[in-house]
Amino acid sequence: MFINHTVWRFLALCFACAVLTASHGAPASATPDQAKNKTQPNTIRWSETRPGCTFSRDDDGKYRYGVWSGDYAVILAIDARELQIIRHRIEPILGVLLTIRYRGPGTLQTNTEGITLQFMKHFKVVQPALDPDDYAEKVQADADAADAETRRWVTHHPQKKENAEAREQDYQKSVSELIDFLGRDAMHPAHLNGGTPEVSGWVFFDTKNKWLGDWKKQEEFILRVPVANYVFEFPFKLPPEPGELLLQKRP
Repeated sequence: MFINHTVWRFLALCFACAVLTASHGAPASATPDQAKNKTQPNTIRWSETRPGCTFSRDDDGKYRYGVWSGDYAVILAIDARELQIIRHRIEPILGVLLTIRYRGPGTLQTNTEGITLQFMKHFKVVQPALDPDDYAEKVQADADAADAETRRWVTHHPQKKENAEAREQDYQKSVSELIDFLGRDAMHPAHLNGGTPEVSGWVFFDTKNKWLGDWKKQEEFILRVPVANYVFEFPFKLPPEPGELLLQKRP
């Protein structure tokens, strides 16, 4: 089978175009990694050897990790007994105390959006920070449902009314205390500037997850806190040293 002259000219032209494109290239587009680097904020990771990083075991029974970078600072404080405290709360939430400082000339807006906690020894599960207002509403809704259920149960078991109502009162008291705490001491949105350079508050994470089982003797976490165009990353352990017991000193 033979190819006529016209077809040969067409194939030669296609080949020349292909060579020209390969030589000069079409307009370059970013690779997935390059695109990711353009949009992903810079990570500032806490390390005991990194300048600007601090660590302390304090008299209030908390471990404190701090990072200063430019105009921004983030300080993580966590109770040494936090994993034991969780089981005594009416909700299985893990809490950390965060402080964000800003010494720049402009304004910095802060909130809990984007803050995450990764549980390294539990399939590296990542839990987002709970919005304090939304969580308070959920807790109140659960309390209202529990109260209604108790009332229905008592109508069928009047002989156990006194004990049931006593337990319900204790539960409702705990709910009220938790909601008050969330409104008063949780981290809420703030605008930092020269007049208000710091915000501090508790940030909570839900531990009710099928991948989170019993706590290990020493747990490992990574807390990530987005601030401006940075993500402050805190790898930490509870306790920092296996078997360590840090108690709050009395005044």
